[in-house]
Amino acid sequence: MRQVKVAIAGFGGVGRAVASLLLTRRERYRAVYNTDVRLVAVCGSRAGTADPSGLEQTDLSQFTDGHSGSAFILSAKPDVLIEAGPSNFRTGAPGLDYIGAALDAGVHAVVISKGALVFDGNRLRERARKSGAILKVSGATAAALPTIDLFDYNLKGCRFLHVEGILNATTNYLLTAMMEGGLRFFEALRRAQEEGIAETDPRNDVEGWDTACKLLILANFGLGADLTMDDLSVEGIQNVSDAQIRQWREAGVIPKLVGEITLSAGSIGAAVRVKTFAPSEVFAQVRGKDKAIRVATDSMGDIVAIGCASEPKATASAALKDFEHILSIASGN
Repeated sequence: MRQVKVAIAGFGGVGRAVASLLLTRRERYRAVYNTDVRLVAVCGSRAGTADPSGLEQTDLSQFTDGHSGSAFILSAKPDVLIEAGPSNFRTGAPGLDYIGAALDAGVHAVVISKGALVFDGNRLRERARKSGAILKVSGATAAALPTIDLFDYNLKGCRFLHVEGILNATTNYLLTAMMEGGLRFFEALRRAQEEGIAETDPRNDVEGWDTACKLLILANFGLGADLTMDDLSVEGIQNVSDAQIRQWREAGVIPKLVGEITLSAGSIGAAVRVKTFAPSEVFAQVRGKDKAIRVATDSMGDIVAIGCASEPKATASAALKDFEHILSIASGN
C-alpha cells in the first residue's frame, strides 16, 4: 500500500473541516485507492503542528507558535498541499506563497481560497506545468456547486457558447429577502449577518467581487482564458433601491446577481451584473442561499446545476473531491 502525505495551510473553519473529513475518510482511501493517507502538517497564520508519522484529531489542538509559512509546510515533505487560508485577490496573500512554493517543489496543490488564483493564477498554472504537479481549484469556484468540473469532465469535447451563474449565496439571500420578504437592503443584510450568512464586512459579496473572483477563475482555469480583474465589468447589489424592488415586482420579474462569460469569435469576456428573469426561468427558482450555473454548449445543449450547501463542511468536501481526483490519477483508477 502506497502512502500519501497531506499538509493543510490555513486552519479556520474550512481548514478544520478539511482536516476532520480527511481523517474520517482514511479507510475509504485505503479501500478505493489502496493508499494510506497521512495528515503530516497543519498551520494557521502564526502557529501549527507537524508529525511525519501522521497527525490525529487530538493533535490539532496543540499548535506551536512560529510553526507556520511555506518552509514549515514543506519541511514535512507532503505529497499534497490543501490550501484553505484567508483570501485577498488584490495581493494573493497569504495563499500565493504556500501554493507557489508547493508547486515549485512538485507538490500537488488543492486550492480553496480564491485570492492567489485571481492575482497570479496563470503563472501558478505555468509553475505547475514546469514541475509536473497537479493544481486543482474546485473549492475556490462556488464550493459544493459543481462548476469547473463541468468544463473539465462532464462537458469535455463540447464547444462552450455561454456561461452564467448565481455564484454568491449572500447576495442571492439578500435579493430574495428584499423581493419576497419586503425588507430593505440594510434590514436584509442585518438579518443575514445575524444568521451567519453574511460576513461582518460584506463588501466583497455585495459589491460583486466574490462573484467576479469565481468567474475569473472559471474563465481562466476552465476555459483557458487569460483575464485579469481589470478585464471584468463588475456591478453589485449595494445600490439596489426600494424603487427598483417595486419596479421589478410590478414587472413580474426576479433579480439575481449573475456572473456571465461570453465566448465569441475566439475571444472570451466576463461581467458581473444584476439581471432579471421571468418567474418561469430556471434562475428565478434559485432562492435564498442557493447557487446555480448554466452552461450552453454546441452539442449537449444547456446544462444547469443548482446547489445550496455553502458551509465549511461543503467547501471541505469540494476540496477533498479534488484530492480524490489526484489519488485516482496517481493510482491509475
